[in-house]
Amino acid sequence: MAMEWVRGQAVGRGSFGSVNLAKPRKQGTRFPQLMAVKSCGSSHSASLMNEKSVLEQLSDCPQIIRCFGSDSSLESGEKLFNLLLEYASGGSLAERVKNSGDCRLPESEVRRYTRSVLRGLCYIHRNGFVHCDVKLQNILLCPGNGNDVAKIADFGLAKRAGERVGFEMRGTPLYMAPETVAAGEIEPPVDVWGLGCLVAEMVTGAPAWRCSPDDDVCKLLMRIGVGDQIPDIPGNMSAEGKDFLEKCFVRNPEKRWTAEMLLNHPFVVDQVYDDDHTVPLDDKCEPSTSGSPTGPFDFPGWESPCSITSLPSREYSWDTDDAWLSPSESNLASASSPAERLRRLATEGRPDWSVSEGWVAVR
Repeated sequence: MAMEWVRGQAVGRGSFGSVNLAKPRKQGTRFPQLMAVKSCGSSHSASLMNEKSVLEQLSDCPQIIRCFGSDSSLESGEKLFNLLLEYASGGSLAERVKNSGDCRLPESEVRRYTRSVLRGLCYIHRNGFVHCDVKLQNILLCPGNGNDVAKIADFGLAKRAGERVGFEMRGTPLYMAPETVAAGEIEPPVDVWGLGCLVAEMVTGAPAWRCSPDDDVCKLLMRIGVGDQIPDIPGNMSAEGKDFLEKCFVRNPEKRWTAEMLLNHPFVVDQVYDDDHTVPLDDKCEPSTSGSPTGPFDFPGWESPCSITSLPSREYSWDTDDAWLSPSESNLASASSPAERLRRLATEGRPDWSVSEGWVAVR
């Protein structure tokens, strides 16, 4: 029997869908009292359907958001596809960084959040998936035993490892690994590179690749995909932290450390964390027992109206049913060089945002 639920205030809105709070019409069910619902027109639902499929196969790890199912509804004359997810009352890690005073986190917090994300990535990779869009906005914070617990969210771009059809370009440009930008390679090592960018941004409050809003995005992407540059290692990190990032920022994906290897790095094992009891150090996550959980849920290329834009360049946007590649997919696939692909990648626009209020009953 389908759950009846009520749509609440919008958390985010883009050109092809919205993210709202949601609650079950009948309380006391097996569903939490507050959830988040991603909704979009049925004709543009490929990304949400992919997210549902992936989350259903990654349901037993407390470092990954929970999915409570999906349904279709007819609202204001439009047929919508709805994906019901955990709600993270702590918001995103991007918001946590922005609101931390000097827009950076103490290393003790960085270590704790990094360990949690690593555990989620290990589970994702062991189960044969690649997240493809690891960044601050896609790490959500949930109440824990005294500390927030970081959870990986937004699996709309996730894919099976080893699965490839032609040239692929998934993710947010300034978190993309060199092999993705230059050759369209998207395997588990790209998530480790993205993790390195995420850690550096937590420490400094700025993107791992130094740039300003006026910088030429194409030239910046050239730095990522061509040559031998890596992001700057923050000078205020501990020796363990610097070494950790060096292991993430190896340009050759075959030599880059895996999430499993990094989980044993001194940067994340020198301390005891309050949430350690939720995940053993063996090769399987324990089922989550928390009914609480996960916040501003973003479609690819989106952010919550209240969250920061940590990247001065635009994020990649997938607004069509062909949800995995650039809107100019065929042009990218036929581009004759990495430089030409990067030039075309840097010319897309961003969707507008608005916020709405009120509750709407939905079956």
